[in-house]
Amino acid sequence: MSQPDTGRFTIGVFQDVAWARRGIDALLADGFVAESITIISRASPEVATLIESTLGAPAGYVDLKTLGTVLALGPLVRQLQGSDDGLTRAGLGATIARAGFQAHDGYIYETLTGRGGVLVAIHNESRAADALAKLHSYGGGNAAIGAWTGRLHDQALVRPEAI
Repeated sequence: MSQPDTGRFTIGVFQDVAWARRGIDALLADGFVAESITIISRASPEVATLIESTLGAPAGYVDLKTLGTVLALGPLVRQLQGSDDGLTRAGLGATIARAGFQAHDGYIYETLTGRGGVLVAIHNESRAADALAKLHSYGGGNAAIGAWTGRLHDQALVRPEAI
């Protein structure tokens, strides 16, 4: 039995709000929809303005185990929370595997965000390489595409005797 394709996340961390704004504006100008973008950063008025002006909705406050209170909005937040409220209880590094990344990637993103960076993630399987190029072009540090997380139990991947 096939599982639904959850898609691929592409993540990068910008050094500050100004760099993040340029990167997000470039993503939006290139046809990425606001609903596919996630922003996570330490709470500040500048971050709140960035999220509302680029994504069209106010950010929510999330208390992360290792970072404290952050402002966050987007599909990556929902993916990392899970049914066990994992992002709040375990932190970004411990839950990043839910988005197809290795734990060490999560700890790097967590560290950069803790130092004042703005994490930007794009949820778009078909345009993951385009998103990666935009993140790199506009200063998104440690930008990477997560491992494919969809169709893990596709019939073609299951031994015939297991069916």
